[in-house]
Formats: sequence, structure tokens, C-alpha cells
Amino acid sequence: MAKDYYQLLGVHKNATETELKKAYRKLAHEFHPDKNPGNKESEEKFKEINEAYEVLSDPQKRAYFDQYGTAPGAQQGTGPGFGGSGMGDIFGDIFEEFFGGGRGRSRATAGDDLRFNLKISFEDSAFGTTTKIRVPRWERCPDCDGTGAKTKDGVATCTVCHGAGQIRMQQGFFSVSRTCSRCNGEGRVITDPCTTCKGRKRMERERTLSVKIPGGVETGNTIRLTGEGELGAYGGPPGDLYVFLTVEDHPLFTREGQDIVCAVPISFTQAALGTEIDVPTLNGSSKIKIPAGTQPGQVFKLRGKGFPHLRGSGSGDQLCRIMVEVPSKLTAKQKELLQEFERLNSEESTPLTRGFFNKVKDLFGEKTKK
Repeated sequence: MAKDYYQLLGVHKNATETELKKAYRKLAHEFHPDKNPGNKESEEKFKEINEAYEVLSDPQKRAYFDQYGTAPGAQQGTGPGFGGSGMGDIFGDIFEEFFGGGRGRSRATAGDDLRFNLKISFEDSAFGTTTKIRVPRWERCPDCDGTGAKTKDGVATCTVCHGAGQIRMQQGFFSVSRTCSRCNGEGRVITDPCTTCKGRKRMERERTLSVKIPGGVETGNTIRLTGEGELGAYGGPPGDLYVFLTVEDHPLFTREGQDIVCAVPISFTQAALGTEIDVPTLNGSSKIKIPAGTQPGQVFKLRGKGFPHLRGSGSGDQLCRIMVEVPSKLTAKQKELLQEFERLNSEESTPLTRGFFNKVKDLFGEKTKK
């Protein structure tokens, strides 16, 4: 009894090529031997739907089937089957679906990302800036526009794969494709190479780019320039450029989080008597009041004089850390006055010293008793 190929694929007689292919692929997945190992019924069903698809996907064979109700050559035993002339394409589709290869897969590849190391000043990291960088990279040849050929007639269809870019080999039930070695899968070969790029389609050039650096960045931060990396292959998108920042040291300031720290030296008389001094900031000088009795290491804060927050509003502070400087050389008169000061000094004026030695007495006194 003749087989009804439309019924086997579950489509109507007016089904389009797209509907046929969709129905075939669905059934091929369902009854494929790899998904139904050892199942003879599934294997037979798989053969039948492939037979049906080979006939109905070919316009001439389909017309013959519609008129006579059988496939061409079926009476002589040469009808469609696993060894049929059209099965290479059918199994190529199955191979592509199951193993991710074969016909129709795009070779477009994204370009590589690039890295550029950029040093910026302490001030630029605080306030932000825009700077120019020069980046070497591969770009499309401007003379041939990436074709690799000197003229439009300098490109010909590959005679090995006939423009397909793939060489299909059939063994047993399956048809396997590999990239054509002559044209590297492009389907075309260059017969008259471009004299600028020598047929490579691209050339290395140095590109000047503008980089906007926001205020508040620090060493280790990166800025991404989308699409400024290496050229993509076979029409693929270009990669990205990542700018890695390094902030140079400053002679006066250091950074702690969003705060700027400045060590401010004063004399011991200024610390003892109190004073008002000018301290440097990134925005100019500011005055701070040093109260009498200021101790070494004491910190005075200048609000909003630090680094801006990269995410969010506001800024850190500037921390002025006091360093009390002890004179290293004294005149005879200075020594005399200091010695007089020491004689007049009382425990009330040096509470830290008094507290320290009281603790020492208590500690060693207890140990002596034991």
C-alpha cells in the first residue's frame, strides 16, 4: 500500500516549505534513534518521516507524488530511503540540530577585547578629566573595505565547495560537514589581492580615542569603551576596550576611602598655646584653628574637601592630621628657657604623662608585693 507522506508528517496537502520543515524537525527529534536506543518502532518511524520529507521537500518529487500517489522510481525499488540522493541534506539538518554543526551555522565571531593602562594625576582622579589615548589595533582595510580584493572582480566563488563554505561527507546514516580548507569557510577566494592589506582584509593602525574619566576614581578602576576593541571576524561585532586606571602619588596628600589625608606639622609651642594656620587642599588653602593643648596625631576635619562618590552624591572630607615637631637644634637661650619651663611644669599640665607613670607604679608595685 502506498504511503501518505502528508499524513506521516502530520501536515495538509497545501503545506508550505516552512511548515513541512517545522513538522519534519519536530518528528525527527521525537523518533531519532539516539533518543530511542533499541526501539525498532521508533527507528522505522524515523526512516518513514525522512522518506516523506525527502519527497515533499523536493518540488518535482512532490508534484509527482501529488499526481500519482507514489514517489518517483518507487516501482523499481529506487524510491527514497537512507541511501537516496537527497538524504545528505536531510541528515545534515539532523546533524546540525543534534550536534551543533553543519549547514547554516554563522561563522561571525566577535573581536577580542583590548586593555590600555592609563596613569592619571591625583587631582584628575578627584575632579575628573577627559584625555586622549592612542591605541594600536586591527581595523578594516580602508582601500578594499575589508574584501581583501583589489577590485570587485578580484573575488571568485570557491571551486572546491562551490560557494557553500562547507564540504559535506556522508557515511552510513549521517552526513557530516567540515569547513572548506581552500576558502576557510567563506565560499569565496581572492584572485586579485588588495595591494594595501595584501589580501588580509585588515591592517594594524593606531587610533586616537577620547576617554572621559569621572571624579572619584581610584587605582584599579576600569572604564569600558564599547566597540573600540579588535575587529570582529566574518562580520562579527568588534570587541571592547578596557582602560585600567592607575593614580599617581601626591607629594602632600594620600587617600583613605573618599577622604583626603594631609599631615600638617606645627611647632610644640603652637600646639601648647594654640594658633590659626593655613592648610593646603585640592581647592586652594583653608584656615583651621588649632586650640591650645592640641596633641600629636589629633585630626581636624574639613567638610566636603575629599573625593566625590562615584555612585551617589556628596563628597568625602579632608582630614588634617597634626604632627607636633620637636626642634632638633637649640640655642643656649632656648635651652635655658626650656629648662626653666620644665622646672615650672606641673603634673596638671601633662595629664597623659602623669597617667602613664601612675599605671607603671601600680603595675610594678603589685609585682613587687608578690
